[in-house]
Amino acid sequence: MILNKIMKELGAQGILITDMINVRYFTGFTGTTGLALVLGDKRYFLTDFRYEEQGKKEVVPKGFQLVREDKDPVGKAGALIKEAGIKKLAVEDGSVTLSQFRSFEKNFGALEYTGIEDRFLKARMVKTDEEIELIKEAAKIADKAFENIKSLIKEGISEERLATELEYEMKKLGAEGPSFDTIIASNYRSAMPHGVASEKKLQKEGFVKFDFGCFYKGYVSDMTRTLYLGKNPTERHYEIYNTVKKAQQKAIDAVKAGITTRELDKIARDYIIEKGYGECFGHGLGHGIGLEIHEYPYLSYKAEDLVLEENMVVTIEPGIYIEGFGGVRIEDDVVVKKDGCEILNKTTKEFVML
Repeated sequence: MILNKIMKELGAQGILITDMINVRYFTGFTGTTGLALVLGDKRYFLTDFRYEEQGKKEVVPKGFQLVREDKDPVGKAGALIKEAGIKKLAVEDGSVTLSQFRSFEKNFGALEYTGIEDRFLKARMVKTDEEIELIKEAAKIADKAFENIKSLIKEGISEERLATELEYEMKKLGAEGPSFDTIIASNYRSAMPHGVASEKKLQKEGFVKFDFGCFYKGYVSDMTRTLYLGKNPTERHYEIYNTVKKAQQKAIDAVKAGITTRELDKIARDYIIEKGYGECFGHGLGHGIGLEIHEYPYLSYKAEDLVLEENMVVTIEPGIYIEGFGGVRIEDDVVVKKDGCEILNKTTKEFVML
């Protein structure tokens, strides 16, 4: 088991999980309040009366004993730790706040603490078949919602209005909500990589960049498409778009188990550099997705160089951004396979004029 392996690596007798994303991953709990405690071969999930019935249904099948504690869950965790005679406890050092840690020190007694560091993040990189199916459904919803709002993409509508309509469509199709703040950036704003939808109204003869996704049963999708609004694109518009499209395809063609994240980034980046736009591609090629919109592995020359493994799910999203002119990004979610990948997004990547 992952948690036992991590305890052994750290020389700890217990693990405390307080980050709700990791709580969900390891216990199956989908509520908002609770903590998980692993003490040797015993596993506890502590929550209050609001989640007692739900918690039993979700965490017991995962091997956790539900402990109801309405007043002081950290104090109760401390009593269990002392009872088990734990000497060294692993905690999520990347997310535990100072006030939380002081509460641990107050309630847990004389303990040695060790940080889990990025072990949970790396444990979540390779997805189960069930996780992949949920991500596929989230991608399907995003595709369908985008198709449903295309008729609204006209001169005069605001980016914010389009974002609202897109998010509403995703919810009507079964999404829990957007997986991040929807990016819709038109004309000169399309040169902003993270240009969240604004009050700006769409104008003809420019790019409109859509970057969006949704949560479906806890798992995310993340896609980007760039359209041209108008009938008179310049050669520069075509050149930028086709360069990004070709760079993305080159990277997708290279995705398979065994390639490293930096090697993959370099394939797309080298092509964009070759075409003279290297300085206009300032972010990484992509990132993992799952319970969070940005997860390990990161496909970037700036991030840790990791080897892609079968059933990792990553985005492939090169872009070119030219201030004052506009920008293009094309993004797909892909499942890494032994000898290639499965592209989850079905929306066309051809140059579309509306």
